Amino acid sequence: MLTLTRKLAAIAVSLSLALPLAAQADPAKGPETVTQTRYGGADSLACLTEALYFEARGEGRNGQRAVAEVILNRVDSRAFPNSVCGVIHQRGQFTYNKGRRMSNAAAAARARQIAADLLAGAPRELTNGATYFHTTAVRPSWSKRFTRTTKIGSHIFYRQGRRVATN
Repeated sequence: MLTLTRKLAAIAVSLSLALPLAAQADPAKGPETVTQTRYGGADSLACLTEALYFEARGEGRNGQRAVAEVILNRVDSRAFPNSVCGVIHQRGQFTYNKGRRMSNAAAAARARQIAADLLAGAPRELTNGATYFHTTAVRPSWSKRFTRTTKIGSHIFYRQGRRVATN
């Protein structure tokens, strides 16, 4: 029995080391508590990782963080669904095909780490409360209706009216 206990402890330690620090479970709440529940539960990490990978994989760290900020700013806004997956899967909002395989392991790992950091409460200070963005390759008609907040990499960010998030 002692050997089994040691093996289980070793497995638990190796699993905790495999997860980024920000995404580790709260022992008091159980292993399934990986992300803040205010952002829609455990699926939030998978949804946000996928969105960052396909929407901003070619961007630097700040470019990916900025896209994550927009998604979380939308979750905090009453104008959008109140979960990360709800925002990402909202019809007509994100152009990538959901459920595709992330073929670049390094880019997927970086997107997952950025997603975990933001879901764990990292400051959102890059986009000044933006809830919209597009690449510099396009100029959508809706961009004229919103306040431009910043440009990071090949994305331009906008907000409507006042700032949504303050953290």
